[in-house]
Amino acid sequence: MQAKDAYEHRDEVRFLDVRESFEFAGGHVPEALHLPLMDLPHSLEKLDTDAKWVVVCHIGQRSEMATRFLRQNGYEAQNLEGGMEAWAAAGLPTVT
Repeated sequence: MQAKDAYEHRDEVRFLDVRESFEFAGGHVPEALHLPLMDLPHSLEKLDTDAKWVVVCHIGQRSEMATRFLRQNGYEAQNLEGGMEAWAAAGLPTVT
């Protein structure tokens, strides 16, 4: 999913940021749930199974892995293409 599309649908989706804590603290999508990629397999209970998830990382590689993992486990998930770099380049709101 492109950054602008994700932002336009922000009332219909939830954002999951799978970056490390220091990356998340440096700036993230407003109201994003933070769950580092390495913690994801052991923390699925923290995710609403009925939500549509947009998964975020720095440039989209880790979030693509997380998206595939979530889909394999029955979640509706899409990767934020280009990650936070694309989000920031589009001039979308960021929490720091």
